[in-house]
Amino acid sequence: MLVTCRGKVIIENPIMQIQTYFAQFATFGIVFYEHRAQEVGLGTMSSTEAMHHFVKFLEDEDPSWNPISQHSVPDPAVDVQISSTKAEPSVQNGASFDATMTTATEDERMAETQDKDVVLENPNTVSVYNQWTAPPTSGQTPKARYEHGAAVIQEKMYMYGGNYNGRYLGDLHVLDLKNWSWSRVETKVVTESEETSSPATLTHCAGHSLIPWDNKLLSIGGHAKDPSESILVKVFDLHTCTWSILKTDGKPPISRGGQSVTPVGNKLVIFGGQDANKSLLNDLHILDLDTMTWDEIDAVGSPPSPRSDHAAAVHAERYLLIFGGGSHTNCFNDLHVLDLQTMEWSKHTQQGEAPTPRAGHAGVTIGENWFIVGGGDNTSGACETVVLNMSTLAWSVLTSVQGGVPLASEGLSLVVSSYNGEDVIVAFGGYNGRYNNEVNVLKPSHKSSLKSKIMEASPVRDSVSAVNNATTRDIESEIGVSQESKVREILMDNVRSKVEGKSESIITSLRSEKEELEASLSKEKIQTLQLKEELTETETRGAELYKELHSVRSQLAVEQSRCFKLEVEVAEVRQKLQTMETLEKELELLHRQRAVASEQAAANMNGQRQSSGGVWGWLAGTPPPKT
Repeated sequence: MLVTCRGKVIIENPIMQIQTYFAQFATFGIVFYEHRAQEVGLGTMSSTEAMHHFVKFLEDEDPSWNPISQHSVPDPAVDVQISSTKAEPSVQNGASFDATMTTATEDERMAETQDKDVVLENPNTVSVYNQWTAPPTSGQTPKARYEHGAAVIQEKMYMYGGNYNGRYLGDLHVLDLKNWSWSRVETKVVTESEETSSPATLTHCAGHSLIPWDNKLLSIGGHAKDPSESILVKVFDLHTCTWSILKTDGKPPISRGGQSVTPVGNKLVIFGGQDANKSLLNDLHILDLDTMTWDEIDAVGSPPSPRSDHAAAVHAERYLLIFGGGSHTNCFNDLHVLDLQTMEWSKHTQQGEAPTPRAGHAGVTIGENWFIVGGGDNTSGACETVVLNMSTLAWSVLTSVQGGVPLASEGLSLVVSSYNGEDVIVAFGGYNGRYNNEVNVLKPSHKSSLKSKIMEASPVRDSVSAVNNATTRDIESEIGVSQESKVREILMDNVRSKVEGKSESIITSLRSEKEELEASLSKEKIQTLQLKEELTETETRGAELYKELHSVRSQLAVEQSRCFKLEVEVAEVRQKLQTMETLEKELELLHRQRAVASEQAAANMNGQRQSSGGVWGWLAGTPPPKT
């Protein structure tokens, strides 16, 4: 008989261990009742709830309080269907989280388990589908943190940086996903002036993105104590265990953290984030890893509002999906799609019940399914693991956990790897009132259960080619299914008629029905060809309109340049006119001064003549006139 609490085996044989637990209760019980009785309200709880709080208190005070649980072996895991229902919210560490109750069905017996957050598995075993499990890890466990980066290369998860209690971290750890063992990587930094690497510590950061690239890791962006002006791309070489700064061309984005970085082929698409001045961003940039060149994209349509701590994924190597995120005051649950061929934003109606608004969540893709885990709205954590079918934009809930566990945290990391030939999702860290450093694993069930029905609409309705391909496939698939099913019915009826000795009239009617079906099939094929032709014409017309749009934009740019030059010339002419007016005024003033000077000169000359005439008259004997 095994007694479990919160997924851990605490009693293997209650009768043999009861004395031990009475002694432990006597040791810890006094402390528990003195410090926690009034806080949790034991007087109003049932005995089961009181025992639960007592066990949780022991785990918080001393994780190794029960040595038996560390060495006991839990029951073998059985693949069962798990369904979850919400219960009343609970309050932990000052934040409210939704609690859940999980009910499992096995051998037509219902077993109800409370507070079953995760299932503790045997080492090196992950066998439960669609349920989070906590495999025991060994080695040097990293410090608890959130807003760190994680990436998988060769079945090893590398975890770098993060935030703990307001302090940025710069350590690098690796988790071997085969045996769940942790180890710390001693790193060095290479600078341009150093021929050999020297021991150093790279700038600590949080809110960055860690991307696998060949046999290297790329750390992009992130908040730092002394941020740079533009975003930095740091490279870690797994062979030499050295960090270096990647040289890039073009105009890099400004430094930021909380952005999304999505690999699309040989390019990285960077969207949004928060800069060093705490300004939210919604700009779009692409880094070409072949040429190491930055390119700022001016997409058309209505982009998402400025945000950070959102999730991004790519579908069919063409459509970039942005979900959730937060601003300074709000959290979002909207879904935006960017067509990477036409560079056009669009917002779509989500099918099913959309997830609650959240920020700080993490997401990974497996096939056409996008798994979203964690996040919160600064009041409560998101307890559901939700899945978006990226072909139909339909949401569904895969599983739920209790609100107080690390999976309902903000800033956790999420990666995809393979375990025993199957895809598994690995979550680490996060913050939900306390910092976490736990590893949790989820193995999705067979992918066909999550695939959608025949597409009724393309992922991006504004994309002509996507609509064309989806519609053509739908028509062909419906025709094929209809034809196959009806032909099977005809064959079965034919066999029955032979066995039961039916008359030839029935066979004749079946043949006529078959001919009708073939005629109908021919009509459907003709209609399909017509639709294909019409869709091809539409694609051609769309391409021509797109080219015309680019041509008009180019002409508009040329005209704008001409207008700018004309404005400059007009300004210069106006300045010359003003100068000419000033010169005319000065010339007129000089004319006036010259006229006045001429008048004065004439007057002086007249005076001199009069005085000269009097002297000559005197000399001639003519007396001067009497006055």
